[in-house]
Amino acid sequence: MFDPTVFDNLKVAFENQLYDLDNLDKEITIVSRHDRMDLASMSREFRLGFTLQANANVTAEICLEASLRDLADEILEEPDKTPGCTLRLFFYTTVEDPDTECPLIESILTQIWTPPSRPEQTLQYTYDKQQKHYQNTAEVRFDRKVNENQMEDLPNLIDHILDSLEALTTE
Repeated sequence: MFDPTVFDNLKVAFENQLYDLDNLDKEITIVSRHDRMDLASMSREFRLGFTLQANANVTAEICLEASLRDLADEILEEPDKTPGCTLRLFFYTTVEDPDTECPLIESILTQIWTPPSRPEQTLQYTYDKQQKHYQNTAEVRFDRKVNENQMEDLPNLIDHILDSLEALTTE
């Protein structure tokens, strides 16, 4: 009989809650979905991107990852190991004045998330184009793995993501 992994259980929990917010509550719009298994490294990655239905200027993306080590610890039931997955959050937006807007984005995300480390922002632009804006990717990392013990925290986590989207769209 198939026994789902921590990764599978968390992935399904995220999907259920986020698709309900899209299809039933009409609060968000799912804009991207990736479910990958890397056969070279035997790792898994799930990404689900979404925007607020009222304002699509900022996209949030949940990234859930399980390495071979994570999966092996769980399947082999290693003593003194707590199986889990890595959770990262990304927020994608456009900025025109990075010196002004990036510190504001950092402040917003730090206030909402109080992460153990500063949100990391990466700016992109196309060289040799007459551009007045940059694509900004802000990443929020967590200092521990997540597992089924945090399942009841998912609604609160998703509320924080929605709060972040609202705050970033009004900045």
